[in-house]
Amino acid sequence: MTAVALPPTIPHLAAETAARFGARPALIENGETWSFAELWRRARQAASAFLAYGIEPGDRIAIWAPNRAEWIVATIGAQAAGAAIVPLNTRLKGREAGDILRRTNARMLFTVGDFLGTDYPALLRDEALPTLERTLLFDSDWNAFLAEGAGADDRRVDDALAALGPDALSDIMFTSGTTGAPKGVLTTHGRIIPMFEAWGDAVGLREGDVYLIVNPFFHSFGFKAGWVAALIKGATIVPMATFDVAKAITHIERDRVSFLPGPPTIFQSLLAEPRFDSSALRCAVTGAATVPPILIERMRDELGFRAVVTAYGMTECSAITSCRQGDPVELVASSCGKALPGLEVKCADDAGHEVPRGQEGEVLVRGYGVMLGYLDDPAATAEAIDADGWLHTGDVGVMDAAGYLRITDRKKDMYISGGFNCYPAEIEKLLSAHPAIAAVAVIGVPDERMGEIGHAFVVLRSDAPRVGEAALIGWSRENMANYKAPRRVTLLDALPLNASGKVVKPELRAMAERQG
Repeated sequence: MTAVALPPTIPHLAAETAARFGARPALIENGETWSFAELWRRARQAASAFLAYGIEPGDRIAIWAPNRAEWIVATIGAQAAGAAIVPLNTRLKGREAGDILRRTNARMLFTVGDFLGTDYPALLRDEALPTLERTLLFDSDWNAFLAEGAGADDRRVDDALAALGPDALSDIMFTSGTTGAPKGVLTTHGRIIPMFEAWGDAVGLREGDVYLIVNPFFHSFGFKAGWVAALIKGATIVPMATFDVAKAITHIERDRVSFLPGPPTIFQSLLAEPRFDSSALRCAVTGAATVPPILIERMRDELGFRAVVTAYGMTECSAITSCRQGDPVELVASSCGKALPGLEVKCADDAGHEVPRGQEGEVLVRGYGVMLGYLDDPAATAEAIDADGWLHTGDVGVMDAAGYLRITDRKKDMYISGGFNCYPAEIEKLLSAHPAIAAVAVIGVPDERMGEIGHAFVVLRSDAPRVGEAALIGWSRENMANYKAPRRVTLLDALPLNASGKVVKPELRAMAERQG
């Protein structure tokens, strides 16, 4: 049987799903349902507006907003005009967002006026953004922006699509770095479509599924493994701006949700609620933290999931491994699955040589899903991707005889809080801006609800007014994304240092363990 050719880009994918699925439901939001044809009609309208404004191939369009239908339409429309999307984490503060907007030379920013008490445009008032020409609010400016393309020659969109190919840049997604500076990950369209075709097959996403997307669109799991994968498979998208257990249950019951990925914490929240109609739930995908066997069993027995699988990926290669439908509970709980078809995964020693199965080594991946590189950072790109094309993930794992991977440690100094990667070097750099801090070191410590949280060990300046732990935590929440902000602070007279002057973090971990 001849394989069906995949669409070359995300806009072509949206056009093809409109042709294939037509009037079938593509998206449900606020009681309104859009068909696949309607979604593509709106995306073309957005593309026409971007072209009318003068957006050209190579431009960057930033989106700083929670999950919503316009996020999808703006992305497809901007990409159809040849632009790359720059998704911004809604938890970022103004300084962090401004840095990304400057480094990407974003021409336009789409955002919201208020979300969870945050006025996003206000956060940028003190930021110098020389290339940013327009900031538009989805709630008040979106329809007027679309109207700018009304009456334009529709052939301009067709011409732009004809010029768009798989090697065009899809997005620049920022990931924190061990050096303290976030890195922009460059990903082309041709890397995304085959990756999430394979991912959807592996985890069991299928045509007709109703996909509740609780993972944020600014994250690969909500964007690419989220609504892009749904378009590839012909599933209905149900976006959630932020996870709320009562609203999630309403969607599950009313919209007949069948496919629900997310971190273990959301399933624990659902299990803590009184029984509800979960009869439509079919498949769950989880990861980003340890998944106990008892949780998987309860998800199957009490929530009715017929399949629970784990998966593993990173911004630099959004999908690497996944379990398969029918894998036993013990395997799902103890591993993150096998390599997706067409990807090579191995555990290697420091020289890059594969270690024997059953032995620990750094996880390396090679294949179509690996990023193009880091934005304006050839040195970091060369460090991450070796001469043979292997991406060095910085994670340490063990692969069994059947090819199932288990992550055992992190080579990089990183912890995961609530599903978000947190790099101590970046957090330490942000904390160092506090006028009373002379030295600081951050580690991740276990937390029952979040998986891990940040614990900062701080040495105060002798010439500064004394501040307490609570004040430092409060300052952190005001000056960095809340998932980065340490939840615990310990004041020390001095940090433990080795002979070369580096912080001895095992001593800090032992100290944190004694504190409980």
